[in-house]
Amino acid sequence: MSKKIDVVVIGGGYAGVMAANRSTQRDDVTVTVINPRPLFVPRLRLHQLVGGTHDAVVDYTEVLAEGVRLVVDSVTRIDASGRTVTLAEGGTIAYDYLIYAVGSGSAGPRVPGAAEFAYPVATFEAAQRLRSVLYDTPVSAAVTVVGGGPTGIETAAELAEQGRTVTLVCGRVLGPYLHPRARRTARKYLAKLGANVLEGPDASVTAVTKEAVRLGDGRTLASQVTIWTAGFGVPDLAAASGLRTDAAGRLLTDETLTSLDDERIVAAGDSSAPSDLPFRMSAYAAGCLGAHAADTVLNRIAGEQPTPIDLSFPAMCLSFGRHTGIFQLGHKDDTAMRIYFSGLAGKKLKEFACEASVRHLVTEARKPGSHHWPKDGKHRPQLLRAQHGDAPAPIA
Repeated sequence: MSKKIDVVVIGGGYAGVMAANRSTQRDDVTVTVINPRPLFVPRLRLHQLVGGTHDAVVDYTEVLAEGVRLVVDSVTRIDASGRTVTLAEGGTIAYDYLIYAVGSGSAGPRVPGAAEFAYPVATFEAAQRLRSVLYDTPVSAAVTVVGGGPTGIETAAELAEQGRTVTLVCGRVLGPYLHPRARRTARKYLAKLGANVLEGPDASVTAVTKEAVRLGDGRTLASQVTIWTAGFGVPDLAAASGLRTDAAGRLLTDETLTSLDDERIVAAGDSSAPSDLPFRMSAYAAGCLGAHAADTVLNRIAGEQPTPIDLSFPAMCLSFGRHTGIFQLGHKDDTAMRIYFSGLAGKKLKEFACEASVRHLVTEARKPGSHHWPKDGKHRPQLLRAQHGDAPAPIA
């Protein structure tokens, strides 16, 4: 009887679940997912968890393929030479191939007082804590949301729709990805909900106290609850395990998503940095990268050469409370078009995208290998040539 090939996936988010499900295509492969919580968290819903309009959890029995083993624990170390991972609760798990999909969260704020007095929202536990704080805070209390990206915009809108006094502080521009036309619409929606928006360098936060936020131009905003959505961070597991990472801590890989240090380790999602040119973080990208990571592993098992990642971004969407949204169409090179859907149509398309992000996992669980995504074939090679001269050759 031939020996089973053990594929271990660290992380049970969009990328990890997709990779795990797709890896079950071979009968001689066993798949284990290691995740710190027993439920799948659709991160696209975390602002709704904060606002109390969604519980932001899905049972793993709904999204993981039959036969995939779930270990509820955290990995503290990867031993690449020994091909094992060490668990926080004790013991190790051996692997033949490892898929690194630990996800992302908020970076530790460097602004004085932010770590002590501001509430992050990038993880399930953080969103739960913030929800509890808001539950015990009067609706009339001043709330400041720091960060003008999707999480900041959606959190601010969700709370403003409930009648809270919300100020959204953007150190740069509101919704950097949006086309200027769509950005004007976004400002209009936030204003209609009663949210105050401050943009530009003068609105950069310089300090946070228990009851206030200080800005770069010297203004002080009263803030009984300050919510921090700015910045990006990943777990330090790869670096702590002696694997090469980029400046943010993402695992450095080639274009097949294979670690530069070990061909038995493949990365996917927000924690991966192919050729030191990571993709924009999104549930859509995480699912596609997870699928490609699994394909790379399966290619190596079959003795075939893995292919480079090819991915285009068709859209980006935002919700402004429960009744309005913006669905921003994008070019294949991940820049915004002039075309976007707004109002109820934008909201319905955003909800469709949220549901699809989970539905793709369910479909892959039932029919491994079925997930497909739009490709470009031009933009990524151009980026690689611009940064490196020539695209790096994949590890053989």
